[in-house]
Amino acid sequence: MSLPTRLLIIPGLHDSGPAHWQTWLQSRHRGALRVVQSDWERPALERWAATLESTLRQAAPARWIAVAHSFGCLTLARHLALRPDSPIAAMLLVAPAEPQKFGVTPLLPRGPLGRPGLLVASDTDPWMQAASALAWAERWGLRTLNLGDAGHVNAESGFGPWPLAQRWVTGMEQRLARQARGAMPTAPPGWRFAC
Repeated sequence: MSLPTRLLIIPGLHDSGPAHWQTWLQSRHRGALRVVQSDWERPALERWAATLESTLRQAAPARWIAVAHSFGCLTLARHLALRPDSPIAAMLLVAPAEPQKFGVTPLLPRGPLGRPGLLVASDTDPWMQAASALAWAERWGLRTLNLGDAGHVNAESGFGPWPLAQRWVTGMEQRLARQARGAMPTAPPGWRFAC
């Protein structure tokens, strides 16, 4: 019997408030789980990755679709570097924070993360230039989507309900279900514009 597929929300600094697209997305998925850090104001990559690990360990077994934002993207990458056998099956990384700003570049993987995923960047993100985000996506083996003038892709830049994120998650759920049934994998809907 195959494991259920569940949604894992990994917020960044200051958490994602009630108007944030991550909170909206979580509300649309029964069984979704959120990584809750003990200190949202002081990012510490090792501690945050350990919290992600303990969150997964305490949950019922599942295949996880991880949806990370900002420093949460770095947290997820560090977790996968430490746990290549992680139950995370796919990932959506949105507006990653620049690792150099936090002095954590050496802690991040320099090669593919080993899972399908999409990294979403913005030309006007104050936390990471689009060129840097796309370079990390290439290192990590992820598809990319540049939203253009979208700020940090958070509530402050107008991203509350975000159908694109919902569409990607639904497509990935379908892809993982096909794989579980032994069907040939195909790109989920919406990946055509994310090459």
